[in-house]
Amino acid sequence: MSIIDEIKESFRKGTTLHKLIYLNLGLFMAVQIVRIVLFLSNSYDLFPEFLNFLAVPANLEVLAHRPWTLVTYMFLHVDFIHILFNLLWLYWFGTIFIQEMGLKKLLSTYLLGGLTGGILYVIFYNLFPVFEGVREGSIALGASASVMAVVVATATYQPERRMHLILIGPVKIIYIALIMFIFTSLVDFSVNTGGKIAHIGGALTGFLFAYYYRRGKDLTKGFDRTMDSIATWFKPGKEKLKVTYRRSAEQKSPADDIIYNQHKAEEQKEIDQILDKISKAGYDSLSSREKELLFKMGDKK
Repeated sequence: MSIIDEIKESFRKGTTLHKLIYLNLGLFMAVQIVRIVLFLSNSYDLFPEFLNFLAVPANLEVLAHRPWTLVTYMFLHVDFIHILFNLLWLYWFGTIFIQEMGLKKLLSTYLLGGLTGGILYVIFYNLFPVFEGVREGSIALGASASVMAVVVATATYQPERRMHLILIGPVKIIYIALIMFIFTSLVDFSVNTGGKIAHIGGALTGFLFAYYYRRGKDLTKGFDRTMDSIATWFKPGKEKLKVTYRRSAEQKSPADDIIYNQHKAEEQKEIDQILDKISKAGYDSLSSREKELLFKMGDKK
């Protein structure tokens, strides 16, 4: 197996956290390759145009022609230090996030945090007069808003959880998240202002999600359904397994029909849940009972 095949296999089998890290690293490497090629071909002045194609612009007219940048910008990095710290924070807090709230919610929080951060950045740059002179050529890039959403959500949901810091010892993650937010989003606001605005949007998303999630309300439910629908576009179509029953005419009665239909609906719902589980985690993720039920229903078809 070649290195590329191994990377593909690792990506396929990896968790949502691993895939987010891979996507950020993959785009970072692609940017560096383009950077080198443009430099060697004496066309480095085209590099800003390349970045503008992926980074979210503050200019509304440009954004209207490049709406995809609200997604691509949250995976885009140019500087090594920038991506290093973003991915370290994502890994540290993402690991805790998964343990507490699950893989699916990690993806939703990451994407919604990035979208909110990007939208807030655009709104601020078009709303406040201080940005009039720089709005035209301003762009935002990086996973910082998305990572901030994950960090704040984790700390809000489980504030008493502790993380061991070198030379310091165990510290509550709520304090770590608070210090990170203050120093990366509020201190010296006039420097990298666009990035700090995006951080605030991501932090707000993470806080609201975790605050309501602890109280039994999932703010990302609608977003999850949308993402599931989009994911089905890229999956091969599968024939839906239907549950059928055979009954003799003597067995039929109005009361029997009600019970029969209820039983059929319940079993069909369970089959749909099993098929959904297979599409997300594979056949091996099924329990023995689920495999047996799937096998029996297949025989009845």
